[in-house]
Order: sequence, then C-alpha cells, then structure tokens
Amino acid sequence: MDNTRWLDEQEMAAWTGFLAASSLLGRRVEQQLKDDADLSHPQYEILTRLSAAPCGELRMTELADALLTSKSGLTYQVTQLEKTGLVRRRSFPGDVRGVVACLTDEGWTKVRETAPGHVELVRELLIDVLTRDQLAAIAEGLGEVSRRLRASNVR
Repeated sequence: MDNTRWLDEQEMAAWTGFLAASSLLGRRVEQQLKDDADLSHPQYEILTRLSAAPCGELRMTELADALLTSKSGLTYQVTQLEKTGLVRRRSFPGDVRGVVACLTDEGWTKVRETAPGHVELVRELLIDVLTRDQLAAIAEGLGEVSRRLRASNVR
C-alpha cells in the first residue's frame, strides 16, 4: 500500500516556484557580486556578518553557525578573503584552539562600496516585486521552515 503524500497542485506550484526563484535569484546575486566587487556570494555574506558583529570580528565557529556552512567551507572562504586583504584571522584570547575572523580596513571599505548595489538588486528582484502581505507570508513561512530545520540540525 502506497502511503506517499503526493503534492497537490497548489503544493507543487509552491515547491517549483520556490526552486525556480531561489535558483534564479542566487545566480543573479552571484553575478552582481562578481561583476561589482569580485566577490562570491558566500564571501560577501562573511563580510556582512563580520561588519554587523561587535568590532567587526567573530569566532570562526560562530560565523560558520550563522552562515549555515561547514567549518571547512568557511575556512576556505576566509582564506580567500585573507589573500585579498579583506579579512584576517587571529587567536582567541585564552583559547589556543579558538580562531577569530576580523574585518580589515580594506574589508570595511569593500562592504561599504558593495552594499548599496547589492541592496538595490535584492529590492529589484524580490522586495519591490512583492506586496507587504506577500513579504510577510514569505518571511513567516520560510522562517518556520528555517526554525524547524535548525531544530533538527539539518543543513
């Protein structure tokens, strides 16, 4: 006996719409960041998370958790950002195994230069396309999905 709960028409439309929109948005954002700032989207997210943190620095473990990425994936991206002088790493005081990622002066400049164009694109592709009710529904719905996934440690 088949107990599969197949998606109905509305559910399938929501799923395929989500997949298409997330893929298309991801590609456009990635291209804009490459063209305007020579950064990948993950690199830009690292810079913006650091810029929002006290003193522009976070422990690598906190940064990986915030970005929902593996420690090895984060290490690779931070290494790339170090090579360009946008981020540096230092030891965490009192913890020989702890490492902190710090935004450099060049990193602060890159964030300030890149953010306006990035926000403009996000508005153009997503925010300004939707009504306030649609934005609220997306924020609520995807927020719930994120909370459940985080609670079950699924990444």
